[in-house]
Order: sequence, then C-alpha cells, then structure tokens
Amino acid sequence: MRKVVLYHLMSLDGIAYEDGDWLADDGPQLIAYLGQVIATQDDVLLGHGTYDYWAGHWPTSDFQPFADFINGTRKHIVTSSAPTQEWANSTPVTTPVRDYVTALKQSSGGDIGIHGSITLARSLLQAGLVDELRLVVAPAVVGHGRRVFEGDDVQSWKLLDLERGKNGTLFLNYGR
Repeated sequence: MRKVVLYHLMSLDGIAYEDGDWLADDGPQLIAYLGQVIATQDDVLLGHGTYDYWAGHWPTSDFQPFADFINGTRKHIVTSSAPTQEWANSTPVTTPVRDYVTALKQSSGGDIGIHGSITLARSLLQAGLVDELRLVVAPAVVGHGRRVFEGDDVQSWKLLDLERGKNGTLFLNYGR
C-alpha cells in the first residue's frame, strides 16, 4: 500500500510556514531534505487555496528540485469548486476525500505527498490517512498563525530519523 507523506515547514511553537522571514537559512541541507522527500512521490494532494497560488507560481519557476517535481507530478485538487487556473497533470477530487485518498493509497505507485494545504492536512491527519510526517522545524517561536496540528485527538508517532541543520533547524521524520 502507498504511503501518504505530509511535508511541512513550521516554527517551534507549531506555526505552519507561510510567507515570512522566520525560517532559518539552512540552504543546501533544506534543499537536500526536500529532494529526499519528493524523490519517492509521484502524486500530490493539494487544497484549493494552495493549488490556485501554486498554479500561478510553479509553472514558470526555476527553483529546483521542486519546480520540475511539482510541474510533472499528478496533482489531485481537493475542492468544492472548480480551480480558477489550469495546470498540467491536475485532477479535481470529485468524491469524498477520505474515500478518494483511501483508493489512491491502494493504487500502484510511489508515495502520495501533501505539501502546504493546511486544512487538507488536518482533515487527513484526523482521518488517520497520513502515514508519515516529514517536518522542518525552524528555531523560532512565532506566536500566531495557522497550525497543522490542532484539536484534541491524541496521535502517536514514532521518530524514524532526525537531522540538525547548521542554524538549528530540525529535519524530523515520523511514521505511524
């Protein structure tokens, strides 16, 4: 069975990274970690907001290795309305997301990534459909913003791997 892998950048206090200046610059190590995460993925789940933002950015970006990856990978858009932009290899999810992801996990292929898409990530975590967490934790306390992990559901994860960046960033890999 395929794994659903949640990749996210966040602060020490759990604030999900959105545009800001608090993410530590661990440059080459951060890019290498991202490369490891996407190397096993051939499908990506995106929420509507992330899709619309990324569809306007990534098709013309030269930021590697992510630009080639995200432009060439099958994208499944979880939305209740039609996306506002066209983007190659994109398919709207038209069935309940739990059913869709469960079926996708049972199909052939590599890992299924979740990048960004905080609301979608939360719903898949609550449904128990996320198999692995790949987190980049910056050495900063932000204090306010959106969190990936909210609610009072207790979930147990096993630490599979840990790296430390030169500026204190933690690269964490957890599995069920």
